[in-house]
Amino acid sequence: MRPAATLAAVLIASLALAACGDGGIFDFQQEDTMSPEQIAFKQREQQWREQRRAELLSEEGWASLVGLHWVGPGPHFLGSNAGNGIQLSVGPEHLGMIELRGDGRVRFVPERGVQVRVDGVPLAGQAWLRTDADPKGPSRLEFDGGRGVATVIIRNGRHALRVRHQDAPTRTGFGSLAYWPADPDWVLPARFEPHPEPRVLEVANIIGGFEQMPNPGVVVFQRDGAEHRLEAIDEGGDRLFLVFADGTNGHGSYGAGRFVYVPRPDAEGRLEVNFNRAYSPPCAFTPFATCPLPPDANRLALAITAGEQAYQPRGS
Repeated sequence: MRPAATLAAVLIASLALAACGDGGIFDFQQEDTMSPEQIAFKQREQQWREQRRAELLSEEGWASLVGLHWVGPGPHFLGSNAGNGIQLSVGPEHLGMIELRGDGRVRFVPERGVQVRVDGVPLAGQAWLRTDADPKGPSRLEFDGGRGVATVIIRNGRHALRVRHQDAPTRTGFGSLAYWPADPDWVLPARFEPHPEPRVLEVANIIGGFEQMPNPGVVVFQRDGAEHRLEAIDEGGDRLFLVFADGTNGHGSYGAGRFVYVPRPDAEGRLEVNFNRAYSPPCAFTPFATCPLPPDANRLALAITAGEQAYQPRGS
């Protein structure tokens, strides 16, 4: 067997196993006409889809959210009993007391007899909880033997308790992820145009507020003979973040827009945008996320028929 044919056979075999899972993209009827490069492309996209699903369904993935509780100043009792000021949908009837101080610090005192950990350490007395604004990240308030985790986040200048649980119905009853066919024609060459001066982009979020996000420049690409531009967000690391809307929103994809990451440009400002890896924001899967919305400048006059389609929960 020729080397190319051998490679194709190996890749087809691996894809055949992956295609049985969620988001499978291999078409057995096309195997005789596919080149090793085409098969390798589909394999890479299949692996990305499998990783995407695994991250959503991980123990602390977005599908595990069970609550987003706004915390006002002062003390609040916390637990699943209806008599608590902050009622959890799952967990001990009485978990403890959380208090937001005037200086922004957050104190937690556990209910007597309830086993609670903070950052993995059993808690006997009170603890001061870090928020997600802290460089170290938020404290992890663990309950139900670690199956439940609460963290304090700050959104729109307000404190909230974000709660995850491994038994979340959105996790245990997760449906399927659907995609447009993986297509190399949606891997588009692009150029990066840096802004002359550092600037921030005011980005609205789904809870009615705005966030100031670092905006280093614009990603520019061509499609169907027209130029399209997307303002980029810098979250650090080796990628740039794009929040965009397009003509498929509400007509195949999630109605409020999608996300995609792109590599940072090379020394000449070149990069690629792989729209096969455009995906729905967390708000497509849970009502307890605080997703950014596409800026006006990132609303494309183009239908991106690639990437993740609108999520359909199991049984819908």
